[in-house]
Amino acid sequence: MPVHRSGSVRTRLASRRSPLRIGALAVAAGALLVGATGVAGAAAPHKSPEPLHPDLDYAGSQIARHEGTAGGRATPNPLVATTEGVDVSSHQGSVDWATLWNSGVKFAYVKATESTSYTNPSFAQQYNGSYNVGMIRGAYHFATPDTSSGAAQATYFLAHGGGWSKDGKTLPGALDMEYNPYGATCYGLSAAGMVNWVKDFTSTYKAKTGRDPVIYTSTSWWTQCTGNSAAFGSVNPLWIPRYGSSVGTLPAGWGFHTIWQYTSTGPTVGDHNKFNGDLSRVQALANG
Repeated sequence: MPVHRSGSVRTRLASRRSPLRIGALAVAAGALLVGATGVAGAAAPHKSPEPLHPDLDYAGSQIARHEGTAGGRATPNPLVATTEGVDVSSHQGSVDWATLWNSGVKFAYVKATESTSYTNPSFAQQYNGSYNVGMIRGAYHFATPDTSSGAAQATYFLAHGGGWSKDGKTLPGALDMEYNPYGATCYGLSAAGMVNWVKDFTSTYKAKTGRDPVIYTSTSWWTQCTGNSAAFGSVNPLWIPRYGSSVGTLPAGWGFHTIWQYTSTGPTVGDHNKFNGDLSRVQALANG
């Protein structure tokens, strides 16, 4: 399994700075740029700022903050056939996969990328480590639709751990669509614009892998930012975060969920999930 490079030194350093310090540096840099362009006689082209990757950019990081769900944890019905899983990001660092396996966790999703500039520095340990203990695992991409196109982000994701192979142990990649941790909730896009962005990502991923990616989203965000589009429910598996007593109302187009993220703060490590079915159903999704 190839080792994937981590994010740039600039990105890692930026993640350690406070928002106030970053803002001050940005203002200072802007002042220098204005002075420089005044001398040169031409303004520099505008470019959206790259994500700063605080500990607020992983699957579910924004759900409890925006939707007011109680405690960030639900108690799923133990009588329903499910399979336990986790999702992790750089927030967890090096994960003790053997302990998770022994506790009953059988599948995992690992954050690989964000935008077209960030890779999880812990990805290799997390992605390969989960595989090595026997888990079925996949990678996910945290979308920032205001920084580049869906196609560009899908391509970057595929180049940095988001691919798929029919080995029975690799889940299709997942697209994390949720509240913007850096600014406007819907990333400055209209509902139609957001739907087109998601189509751009998912069609690019499908063309390059033959698989439809999983979509991670909450009903509230999806309704607000896509107009509750029903365009994906018949094709893309749904991974839904909700920390109440049940999954609740699903986004339009989906008749059932595939994965339920029922905690935002797992008791052992990462966020915990229930696959909607026994282990054979997880294997079926991996095999396509």
